[in-house]
Amino acid sequence: MIALLTGKIAFKTPDHIILDVNGVGYRVMIPFSTYYELPEEGAVTLHIHTNVREDAIQLYGFRTSLEKSFFQLLISVSGIGPKLARDILSNIQPAALAQALGQGDIHKLSTIPGIGKKTAERLVLELKDKAGKLDISALPKSEPRGIPAVDVMDDVTSALINLGYKEPQVRKALGGLDASGGAGVEELLKQALKILMK
Repeated sequence: MIALLTGKIAFKTPDHIILDVNGVGYRVMIPFSTYYELPEEGAVTLHIHTNVREDAIQLYGFRTSLEKSFFQLLISVSGIGPKLARDILSNIQPAALAQALGQGDIHKLSTIPGIGKKTAERLVLELKDKAGKLDISALPKSEPRGIPAVDVMDDVTSALINLGYKEPQVRKALGGLDASGGAGVEELLKQALKILMK
């Protein structure tokens, strides 16, 4: 099983990257939290979860081992697959997720796309104690990096639809944002998610 990869970013989108490791390109699915932290160029190391299915081997990458631990906790819950777990981590930071689980905040959890009330209740029931054992203080305090604004709104729209939001919802949320100020994908994603999570 692949557990760690170090290489250069050959291609980057909000939901996956191609990581060039000594001439071999690995397609790695990532949450927004990891995307925000990736440099524009140079070497990068990702903690990898290898998901093996009958028809595919998929790699999910994370900048911190804590994010990977949360991902693995999420997929241990019945009904939560790797894609949904990644989408959950794209919509809520690990510290906020740990807090919501610890406090049994069903409302906050059920606002995440793909998570209904029953799934939120199951998450709290199964992960409340386990999430409390993870060391949240290990999270990095760095600020997200900016990226060039090329077809920014298209990237934001695509990323939000991939997260499970319906296109009309996305268009409505993006209608209230101003992309003319040079804001990057990650900044607009954050703003759009705040609107959509209300």
